[in-house]
Amino acid sequence: MHEMLAYIALSMGVAWASGINLYAAILVLGLLGSSGNMPLPEALQALQNPLVIGVAGLMYFIEFFADKIPGVDNAWDTLHTFIRIPAGAVLAATAIAEVEPSLAIAAALVGGGLTAGTHLTKTSSRLLVNTSPEPFSNIGISLAEDALAIGGLWAALHYPLLFLIFLAIFLLLMIWLLPILYRGIRGIYDALRRFFRPQKPEHLPEP
Repeated sequence: MHEMLAYIALSMGVAWASGINLYAAILVLGLLGSSGNMPLPEALQALQNPLVIGVAGLMYFIEFFADKIPGVDNAWDTLHTFIRIPAGAVLAATAIAEVEPSLAIAAALVGGGLTAGTHLTKTSSRLLVNTSPEPFSNIGISLAEDALAIGGLWAALHYPLLFLIFLAIFLLLMIWLLPILYRGIRGIYDALRRFFRPQKPEHLPEP
C-alpha cells in the first residue's frame, strides 16, 4: 500500500511541478536519481542521463532569468503551454507505468489535466502581477514558484501522503482562484480595449 502511494505521489508530483517549472522538475529528479539519494522507477531512469541533466540545467538557467522579467515571463509561459502540458502528462504516465501499464493511460490523462491547471494558474497569476509597475513583486513570485516546485517534488518523493494532502488543498484553492483570476484578466482586457478603441466623434447639433 505504501509503495503504491509513493508511485501515485511521484506521478502526480511530477505532473504538478511540471506546470510550474518543468525544467526544475526534470533536473531535480535527474540529480536525485544519479546521486543515489532517491532511486527512480526504471522508466524514469533516463532522466539520470548526464545529457538530460545538462539540457534540463541549461533550460532551467534560462528560465530562471526569463521568468523574472515582466512581459518576457508572459511570453515564456505562453510558449510553454505547448511544452509543459504534454511533458507533464508523459512524465506522470512514465512514473507509474512499471506498476501497471494500464494505469499509465489514466495517469497521463489526470497528470495532463493537473499540469494544465497548475500552468494556467501560474500564467494567469503572473499576468495580474505584471500590471504592477515595480519589478520586485514579479521577482518575489518567481522565486516562490521555484521554491514551491522543487520543495513540492521533494515532498512527493520523501513524504508521499503529506504531499497528496497538500495537493488536494492546492486543487481546492485552484478551483476557487481561477474564476477570480479570469475576472481580473477580463477586467484588464476590457480596460485596454476601451483605451485603444478610437472614440467616435460626437455629432454636434445643427444651428
